[in-house]
Amino acid sequence: MSQKVLKVQNLQKSFGGLRAIDSLDFTVDENQIKSVIGPNGAGKTTLFNLITGVFPPTGGTLEFNGKILNGLKSHDIACLGISRTFQNLELFGNMTVLENVMLGRHSRTVAGLFSTGFRLPGMRREEKEIQEKAYAELCFMGLEDKARGGATSLPLGQQKLLEIARALATDPKLLLLDEPASGLNIRETEKLSETILKIRERGITVIVVEHDMALVMEISDDVLVLNYGRKIAEGPPRDIQRNPEVIAAYLGEEGSPA
Repeated sequence: MSQKVLKVQNLQKSFGGLRAIDSLDFTVDENQIKSVIGPNGAGKTTLFNLITGVFPPTGGTLEFNGKILNGLKSHDIACLGISRTFQNLELFGNMTVLENVMLGRHSRTVAGLFSTGFRLPGMRREEKEIQEKAYAELCFMGLEDKARGGATSLPLGQQKLLEIARALATDPKLLLLDEPASGLNIRETEKLSETILKIRERGITVIVVEHDMALVMEISDDVLVLNYGRKIAEGPPRDIQRNPEVIAAYLGEEGSPA
């Protein structure tokens, strides 16, 4: 039986009188790619913000590898092994491509203020290791030849891959991708699909929030469908594709996710 990496039980989040997440239950298995779909305003990004500690839940529990996440700060959750990308790119334009990825790796540093300030050998060694790890992630993404260039000078598709590289530099056990295909053309989306599958091959569990149904159907082991913060369906992609409630709520009566 697969280990449950993430357990979400009776999760609730309210903003004033608005219930953004309503009595949500689901699990994510180790080394699974699980997609979360639903119309705009369904609560998908709110769910990511709850998992990563941006917002505290109003009720319910979030459990990651046996550890309750409720009440933990975002940096503590990141240290446990959860990393994410964002709907809107969060790159630093005044830094190089390599430096952006190195920033992600700095969450794993152990050098203290004293050794950093005085550039002691341990700190210099660690900084070299950070640079090597960051460059390795750029190679994984096929961006090694862009390492010294400015991050925001890259085309959108490569900026998306760069943000994923930075998230991978934290050595996550669980990677959350928030609409990674948004704004990409067909070829860039195909590259993204290959990349997500390669990430899973590294033993990393992936949750994807996405509107591109072709991508969802291609990469997903399991699909969770939200509408108004509630789960309306969950299961293998082909079952979701044929679910009348999903078609009515999200895909349109004549639409098809394939």
